[in-house]
Amino acid sequence: MNDEITVEVARAQGLSDEEWERVLQRLGRKPNLVELGILGAMWSEHCSYKSTRKHLKYFPTEGPRVLQGPGENAGVVDIGDGQAVAFKIESHNHPSYLEPYHGAATAVGGLVRDIFTMGARPIAALYAVRYGAPTHPRTREILLETMRGMAEYGRGMGLPMVGGELGFDSSYDGNCLVNGFVVGVLHGDRIFRGTAGEPGMLVVAIGARTGREGIHAAVMASNEFDEESAATAPRTVVGDPELERRLMEACLELMDKNLIVGIQDMGAAGLTSSSVEMAGRAGRGIVLDLDKVPTKEEGMTPYELMLSETQERMLAVIEPAKEREVFDVLAKWNVEGAVIGRVTDTGTLSLRWHGEEVASLPISLLTEEAPVYDRPHAPTSEQEARRRFDLTSLPEPEDLGKVLLDLLASPSLASKDAIDARFTGGESVVKTSRDGAVVRLEPGRLKGIALVANGLARMVDADPYDGGRITVAEVLRNLSVLGAEPVGLSDNLNFGNPEKPEIMWQIVQAIHGIADACRDFGVPVVSGNVSLYNETAGQAILPTPICAAVGIVPDVSRVVSTTFVDEGHEIALLGTCTGEAGGSEYLFRQFGRNLGPVPRLDVAREKAVQAAVRELVRAGVLASAHDVSEGGLAVALAECATSGIGAVVRIEAKGRKDFLVFGEDPSRVLVSYDPARRAEVEAIATRAGAPFTVIGRTGGSRLAIEGAFDLPLDQVLSAWKNGLKDAFGF
Repeated sequence: MNDEITVEVARAQGLSDEEWERVLQRLGRKPNLVELGILGAMWSEHCSYKSTRKHLKYFPTEGPRVLQGPGENAGVVDIGDGQAVAFKIESHNHPSYLEPYHGAATAVGGLVRDIFTMGARPIAALYAVRYGAPTHPRTREILLETMRGMAEYGRGMGLPMVGGELGFDSSYDGNCLVNGFVVGVLHGDRIFRGTAGEPGMLVVAIGARTGREGIHAAVMASNEFDEESAATAPRTVVGDPELERRLMEACLELMDKNLIVGIQDMGAAGLTSSSVEMAGRAGRGIVLDLDKVPTKEEGMTPYELMLSETQERMLAVIEPAKEREVFDVLAKWNVEGAVIGRVTDTGTLSLRWHGEEVASLPISLLTEEAPVYDRPHAPTSEQEARRRFDLTSLPEPEDLGKVLLDLLASPSLASKDAIDARFTGGESVVKTSRDGAVVRLEPGRLKGIALVANGLARMVDADPYDGGRITVAEVLRNLSVLGAEPVGLSDNLNFGNPEKPEIMWQIVQAIHGIADACRDFGVPVVSGNVSLYNETAGQAILPTPICAAVGIVPDVSRVVSTTFVDEGHEIALLGTCTGEAGGSEYLFRQFGRNLGPVPRLDVAREKAVQAAVRELVRAGVLASAHDVSEGGLAVALAECATSGIGAVVRIEAKGRKDFLVFGEDPSRVLVSYDPARRAEVEAIATRAGAPFTVIGRTGGSRLAIEGAFDLPLDQVLSAWKNGLKDAFGF
């Protein structure tokens, strides 16, 4: 049978010719089809990170609060009082383009399993999504169906989806991005991990019966899309949130009763990745009796059983003496389970089918010996030219009011109320806003956490390194506006084909930019995901690293509004307007290009502004606080006015007026407060070292920046509220 295995068969399983030769040399024989399928999955980009593993080591992953860093199902950070939070961002990009509803639904399901696998109860989720141009024929369908999928799966789990962020660009026409971020709470001394334990322990499959869904999905996610992708895609993976809810409760009870040694979600590559990764972490081997795996279809083969990606399945390792107790808990929650193998000391993955060994591979070959590439990375001349473009050569628009209305009406910046109305909140949710969300940890307690997810693809496209740094600063600033102290970050690297030097350059530069910023701000990267080959017919998406972060909120009752709350309040700017428009939404909307140079990040100023707004919120002296980001000061001011309260402000900074009002220079926050509290506000800002300037006052029925625009507030609100409706009819 092995004689039929050729290099052509290996290619079909996702291996390169070089990797095929490497397998032959390492094994000293040809692998059979089952073994080849396992190698193809574990060596895929999706599972092995072979193009980025070398560079991911640059991330700072340690810190005084870190209880579990990268390498497990999720990161875990100490938040005091014996509590910890587990969190992770993950993507389901390719599946969501092919089957928007089920792809997005199972994205939520997979993330939920990653969190409760650590012993944490999920309490909140965010979305971070990108779609094609609003005029593309599939954009509306993909938008509606992915949002419906996430909403219905989350609702079935009782998981609040507390907000998120979205964007539109033609680069996503053939490859949407569906990223999700889930946070859970656990006891800091009760973390569970995906380890195989000791030889002789039992391996148990828990949850759904295995079917033929998703076979080869990990390999598919490691390749570009083309015209044949839809026809050759694996069978659709369908989620069952009710089963997942019972599965979660069963697993958490097993953990609470200390009946589990190790546990892993059967995610990408299913039983293959879960068994191999658990054995690899423990330095053990594993024997699986595949004929004992519960199935829902007749005639399934070992190859199919190992590579199926049926959802709602876990793999656990237990002590033999606790088998009866484990199955009693599973029966209580009406969750199926079966002993399908045992842990060994051989360091080998051995698969048996009715007593006959059908595959045998060294665990090390599938884990630490997987390929690691140092791919060529260099910018094109066009990329270099865009980084150093002379922005002053661009003509200045005559009507900045019209520009503002155009920005507010663009689907990327318009109101998301029609989207967020689809999601279910919860009693623990204190606040949701464009800046992020705040969730109470326990009923009746003031302590909570804030969670934020954001990406600045245009900024990263204009300059991947500095764009990566600014992305981190933006996410941490959003937490600070909510009064939260940032404690950890999770990243999702969404990029095109790493085999192209110009794409690999974007990846490397962005990683280093994110890593350097995390070091600057003392925030560790504790989990994350890499999604590459986001291309269709050779067209790559914009480089889109999404950063998500969590912060501690000592008193959720002090969190302030992001919109104006009363007339006659003073408006002040924390930070400085420098009029740097590179990488901005304004440049793209006005001139159709993502151009640099991007703004400079002054780390000292950013730290000071974040410290100031955090203290101001906690001191209870502000009425509102909102950071300045996409669309610049003008859009931020308009967003503050969406409460129906107008404002007039003056900018004293010198420079091109359009760059001053629409530039996205970082380290800025708009605050409003009762004028009687100005001395307190200014004293706190000064003590933090943050620039503080009173720029205007709330009130009236107009929105104006003197010398730039003066618009009726109703016109501003109409543009913002109707952006998605005008584009998509809802």
